[in-house]
Amino acid sequence: MIQEISPKKYHVEYDIRSPKQDGRCFIFRGRDILERLQDGKLVLPTYGELQKQIGETLYLFSIDQEEYYLTSLVDPETLPQGYDWWNLRESRAKKDLDVHFAETTAYHLYVWYRDNRFCGRCGEKTQPDTVERMLRCPRCGNLIYPKIAPAVIVALTHGDQILMTRYQGRAYKGYALIAGFNEIGETAEDTVRREVMEEVGLHVKELRYYGSQPWGMDSNLLMGFFAHLDGTEKICLDRQELAQADWYHREEIDLEPDGYSLTNHMIQAFRRGEWK
Repeated sequence: MIQEISPKKYHVEYDIRSPKQDGRCFIFRGRDILERLQDGKLVLPTYGELQKQIGETLYLFSIDQEEYYLTSLVDPETLPQGYDWWNLRESRAKKDLDVHFAETTAYHLYVWYRDNRFCGRCGEKTQPDTVERMLRCPRCGNLIYPKIAPAVIVALTHGDQILMTRYQGRAYKGYALIAGFNEIGETAEDTVRREVMEEVGLHVKELRYYGSQPWGMDSNLLMGFFAHLDGTEKICLDRQELAQADWYHREEIDLEPDGYSLTNHMIQAFRRGEWK
């Protein structure tokens, strides 16, 4: 999965550091990121390359000894020579897994900083804290921590079959599993039961936790569960959420491993017979 970058190690401890010349910079434009193609791989600019073209630069985290910063172009209309905008999702095949993980994690933080420049309580401009990863309002004292939205992914099984879906109205058209956000006051297990009922009208039993995954593209922490069908297998599809939902036998699954997503990882585990 995207976070499995071993033997490299992700260091998320908050720190205030002056940028190194060879440190890597994240510059975003929506879901696009500034990169250049080098020997078939996309690479991030270094601070030294762009020092005269960028504004305030914030240290985010490190992977091994490589430091990563968030910054922006002083003139967004003038791109550094050799660089262009690349879509985060569409370009992932052109980069190493640790780089893609770094970029999606940086995007998560970029969205948080972007959306909290001003205090939601009194409207004052916020300031980064000096001790922990937090924004502080100097006027009213409001403390704003990074947004992490918990959500579940559900592999619903029935004997030798698994329920796979396709989303309605989304750019991604491939196979998916039932998924949804936790509501206030819900346990993750309650979210599993509710989402399955809402999306396909089915009951579940024997919930088993599979694993979790940070998904910075949507500020999520995804929690994967396997569950057995409880009762009828007749699907009542919520067409506002899903375009399709069907039962598939193991031998019918033609989805190839992608090395990135928890959803794919869970489907592959069922396909291999490791989870039922």
